[in-house]
Amino acid sequence: MSEYYLAIDIGASSGRHILGYMKDGRMELEEIYRFENGMVKKDGHLFWDVNHLSEEIINGLKKCKEIGKIPKTLGIDTWGVDYVLLDENDRVVGNTYGYRDIRTKGMDEEVYKIIPLDKLYERNGIAKQMFNTIYQLMALKKQEPEVLEKADTLLQMPDYFNFVLTGKKQSEYTNATTGQLVSAKDKTWDKELIKMLGLPEKIFKDLQMPGTLVGPLKDELAKEVGFNCEVMQIASHDTASAVIAVPSQSDNNLYISSGTWSLLGTEITEPICTKESMELNYTNEGGIDYRFRFLKNIMGLWMVQSVRHETGDAYSFAVICEEAEKEKDFPSRVDVNDDRFMAPDNMTEEIKKACKESGQPVPETLGQVATVVYQSLAECYAKAIEGIEKITGKKYTSINIVGGGSNAAYLNELTAKKSNRTVYAGPGEATAIGNIAVQMMKAGELAGLKEARQCIFDSFGVKEYRP
Repeated sequence: MSEYYLAIDIGASSGRHILGYMKDGRMELEEIYRFENGMVKKDGHLFWDVNHLSEEIINGLKKCKEIGKIPKTLGIDTWGVDYVLLDENDRVVGNTYGYRDIRTKGMDEEVYKIIPLDKLYERNGIAKQMFNTIYQLMALKKQEPEVLEKADTLLQMPDYFNFVLTGKKQSEYTNATTGQLVSAKDKTWDKELIKMLGLPEKIFKDLQMPGTLVGPLKDELAKEVGFNCEVMQIASHDTASAVIAVPSQSDNNLYISSGTWSLLGTEITEPICTKESMELNYTNEGGIDYRFRFLKNIMGLWMVQSVRHETGDAYSFAVICEEAEKEKDFPSRVDVNDDRFMAPDNMTEEIKKACKESGQPVPETLGQVATVVYQSLAECYAKAIEGIEKITGKKYTSINIVGGGSNAAYLNELTAKKSNRTVYAGPGEATAIGNIAVQMMKAGELAGLKEARQCIFDSFGVKEYRP
């Protein structure tokens, strides 16, 4: 009988429980449970419903028991930067804000009164994004100081869900790095910076690496779901897990983790915290084995997802791709990284408005709106690759696209064409695969990262797109 490993992969719009196991030397996946997620709007702010997410995580565990497939270990991954605060009695204190919330507006300037951006970047190598944990905590300090005063522990989202399952409080390295508060040199919380910002040091727990065991399920929870298993720290930032699943044996390759966001970059062993890198807005996020994910954060398929929702989800992503391809000669482009596309009331109208304001033809049909996004994304990718080559001094001949966006054939074709590089697309379930791979490496079923990536290539393959 194969051992089962459970990836609980929670994205901004949905979460899944995916079981992984080895069969005839290949990794097999089985999705057993899916649930909805999304930011809740209340009083002009955006929040995560952590109680709903906790309940759904537990419902998925019950499904394991129901189908008789009990995991040996489980790992939880989510997006980065967001966090939950607990008081000294381990109760949630304050609101669990979503990263698209507007309360961080102006908080960059508050941080730079204490430490200028260039000095901050030298310390952590993390690109400025207004939703980074550093600006969220500054907003809390300025707007809700009483909440910060009550806080005894800060847990990033996956760490909080690990706590719900085990009662143990740990912080995982890859997710923590996204918030701009971890030293790139020392690979630990930057306590000096935290002190400078006037944040309480006690709330930050020691950082653990992927492969660390958190602990078994709490007794009462094990009884409720009908079994027990070990909860493990995997690379809990979803992109860190996705990058583990890039099926390449070369250390000199580019990847795009393509989903709600497009994370385009390369793996390096030493961070690049130069002024040039800062000005071009590249980031050095933590990866497995203390590697760095040197990448650019690009808006990604969030824009297409939003446009689709505005049609009442009447069309599949495949159909939207086909409609966009029919309109491939439509000339208008937008800056996909413009803040105006972060959380507009209506994405379709915002895209039209941006085209009109820049004197370009205004897209009218779904296909025209979609082609504007896809073409703009592919051009943004090509420009970001030029920047990486300039900074690293290396030449890259191919791109591995992983994640849900690897199924967008039209976008893959455009990316190959605009970047003049071969694109290898797949696997689509990269985040869950990377999550499971860490568990399998810890269990000894995979000997290490090199073997894991070869296994992933053999198990799932790639589709090739030539320029």
